[in-house]
Amino acid sequence: MSIIEAILLGIIQGLTEFLPVSSSGHLVLTRKIFELIYGESQADLIFGQSALFFDTMLHMGTLAAVFTVLWKDIWAILKKIMQPLTAYLIIATVPIVIIAPVFRKQLEETFETGRFLGASFLVTSALLITAELLAKRASRISTDGAAESGLKKPGEINRRTMSWRDALVIGVMQAIAVLPGVSRSGATLSGALSRRLDRDFAARFAFLLSIPAILCAVVYQIMDLVRVSSVIEEAAVITAGGIGAVAIIAGTLTAAIVGFFAVRLMLKIVREKSLWGFAIYTGILGLLVLVDQIVLRVVFI
Repeated sequence: MSIIEAILLGIIQGLTEFLPVSSSGHLVLTRKIFELIYGESQADLIFGQSALFFDTMLHMGTLAAVFTVLWKDIWAILKKIMQPLTAYLIIATVPIVIIAPVFRKQLEETFETGRFLGASFLVTSALLITAELLAKRASRISTDGAAESGLKKPGEINRRTMSWRDALVIGVMQAIAVLPGVSRSGATLSGALSRRLDRDFAARFAFLLSIPAILCAVVYQIMDLVRVSSVIEEAAVITAGGIGAVAIIAGTLTAAIVGFFAVRLMLKIVREKSLWGFAIYTGILGLLVLVDQIVLRVVFI
């Protein structure tokens, strides 16, 4: 792998991990494009078992980005572990911890083939549209109307008024995003906004929730690395099966830097604007992938 290719993958990972467009979906799509351009054998060097260490390092880069941007929120939790927010993050993490191992084989096959990728991008688009429509509808409810209906006003729910039900809904939405093409950040943000969370807190909670999710992904990758350790030893650990050490460092730093700006950008967008742009992008991308999968058969042969 060249340094340019490593940087490109770092940009893709850093952007799509936090923008609501699905990092896993873009990874599958990128692999298919690489197979088309370079051939399947070369793509395997970049995306296959021999590249697990590189992929793990890219995830570590995005993890560093979250810690850097949200260090105040994380420090507030660490200073007082026994608090409701900690419990809510645990509750929201439980669904994906249960679902991911149960359907691991099916998910690996889906990652390999990209069979449902087009439909999954459309699901992301639908989730984002639904979240914005619900948020817009909720904003029209007056204080009296909200009181009469038993609903809380939009933005009324924050870290002090959040309930375990809110956390569970967000967690279930995150679990749905195990499918490549369904955005994790998009699903969690949609769940949070549908529960009438304050938009700034919704974004921060979604990104805090990404920490255990990324850590779980890293743990699974390390387990895979252990299983294929003999292959890695033959190829030499430092080269990660043909991916040079310099390329690994370049990709990791790129993922961290791009991820840093992506998190900050998303906090600003969710707080001040809307998710419509991302909904349109994933909708168009989903349609294009579906057309190729069903009719053209150029990328998805």
